[in-house]
Amino acid sequence: MTQIKICGLKNRSAIEAAVTSGANYLGFVFAESPRKVNPEEVRNLTQGLPQSIKKVGVFVSPLQEEVEETAEIAGLDLIQIHGNTKLTELSRPIIRAFSIKDRDSFYFFQYPHLLLDAPPAKLMGGNGRTFDWHLVDQRHLPKEKLWLAGGLNAENVNEAIHYFQPRVVDVSSGVETNGEKDLVKIQAFCQAVKFTDSQADFHV
Repeated sequence: MTQIKICGLKNRSAIEAAVTSGANYLGFVFAESPRKVNPEEVRNLTQGLPQSIKKVGVFVSPLQEEVEETAEIAGLDLIQIHGNTKLTELSRPIIRAFSIKDRDSFYFFQYPHLLLDAPPAKLMGGNGRTFDWHLVDQRHLPKEKLWLAGGLNAENVNEAIHYFQPRVVDVSSGVETNGEKDLVKIQAFCQAVKFTDSQADFHV
């Protein structure tokens, strides 16, 4: 089954919508972004959530001390890293983001989770842009640890899952309206993923 990450969460209503709709991961941005939150906010917003729901902290070229302190305060389960970094091991598993413009992708195979995203634009992620999937050489892409992002929404996630067979699909701007999380779009995205999986199960 394809797992779901809703990223860029900032308020309890969106978090509850994500959890109720079936998201497995909640993403919180600690890098410069309109979606940026602080660790104390995340700790307060996520109190009482089921332990099965994992909290992901999103960072850009962070220092280890910054990540570890934030992770402890916010209660993070995984760390997502964009940009340049030499960090390969932290107290939490790393999701290493890379794009089709990265040439030394072999470097990222040492990470437990790999996030394939669109090339950076105004922000390192969450720009709502898809990328040319056909430019990705999938022959050496480890599907068992592949997370897929980059302009996903309820309309195209079916095709994305069929094309890449990722372990996790990751959405932020695709479930927003005017820059804010849209509870209806969150539900629609999760339903689209579940429907795609049910089709695959049926044909098997």
